[in-house]
Amino acid sequence: MTDANHPTSAYAAAGVDIEAGERAVALMKESVARTRRPEVLGGLGGFAGFFDASALAKYRHPVLTTSTDGVGTKVAIAQAMDKHDTIGRDLIGMLVDDLVVCGAEPLFVTDYIACGRLVPERIADIVRGIAEGCELAGCSLLGGETAEHPGLLGADEYDVAGATTGVVEKDAIIGSERIRPGDVVLGMASSGLHSNGYSLVRKVLLSDAGWSLDRDVPELGRTLGEELLEPTRIYAKACLDLIDAVEVHAMSHITGGGLANNLARVLPENVHVTIDRSTWRPAPIFSLVQQVGGISVPDIEATLNMGVGMVALLPAGDADVARARLADVGIDAWIMGEVSSGPADNAGVTLVGEHRG
Repeated sequence: MTDANHPTSAYAAAGVDIEAGERAVALMKESVARTRRPEVLGGLGGFAGFFDASALAKYRHPVLTTSTDGVGTKVAIAQAMDKHDTIGRDLIGMLVDDLVVCGAEPLFVTDYIACGRLVPERIADIVRGIAEGCELAGCSLLGGETAEHPGLLGADEYDVAGATTGVVEKDAIIGSERIRPGDVVLGMASSGLHSNGYSLVRKVLLSDAGWSLDRDVPELGRTLGEELLEPTRIYAKACLDLIDAVEVHAMSHITGGGLANNLARVLPENVHVTIDRSTWRPAPIFSLVQQVGGISVPDIEATLNMGVGMVALLPAGDADVARARLADVGIDAWIMGEVSSGPADNAGVTLVGEHRG
């Protein structure tokens, strides 16, 4: 039906509901408002978000940093369970912790949600999770876009992505040039799978083994679905505090590609890192995927984080203080390896030993 108050009814007939989008914005406003930093100007719903850059005047030489990412096929678990209020925390974890590894403070985030059919309550749930993640990271949810794509996505399908911007003093950027032989590698526990490797996990447990998401798994102490939806741990605030407290030389966010591959990304030439698996015990979900799928150790370690979500490289003398600071905010951390000098052809990471049983 068409009338003067609904000029877009033809668009709605094509599968795009403008009114639903407006309702979604109204539902998410309170969540977004909770993330507001003092530098944010204006409100939600404009064409662009505003962040007062005069706040950067306190920096001697501010360097802006940016990162963009998504959640991957973990969204399929959220959709299958019809639980959408945690997937946004996964998005923020993937975004801000890529910034913090260089020492940057995340300032704001913008998000993008594409869906087959815009259900306002569902979108509000997703954004509530994004906003909660922003609160945990100390950044603002500055704006975003929700796009309805009928015919491209199924009615109950969606995907989420985003981008974040941060700032760091130029002379405070941490990274490979600061790493020295004799540094130790401090591992920080993950909350579980985080948001990587879900194509493998879904194939192994859901497709090949035929397990249902509501299956109670004694090793996990909860259902499979609850385990797979465990939100990504967000390390940003804890890592920034750590950088202020001790001499951190470099950090690595352990995401797709696993521990060794991500750690190697921050290593300079002519150094080598040895990681001792016996220093920690991965959560049961990791051995479960490996055993059910009959996956080799190299394959599983090149796909999943194996219980380590972030690592810091720092002088050995700072390790105890670092562990204590992280423990104060509920993050278990331990010395898992060390940096040694080596020829260029020996650069990289070696894992030795076996995980504690």
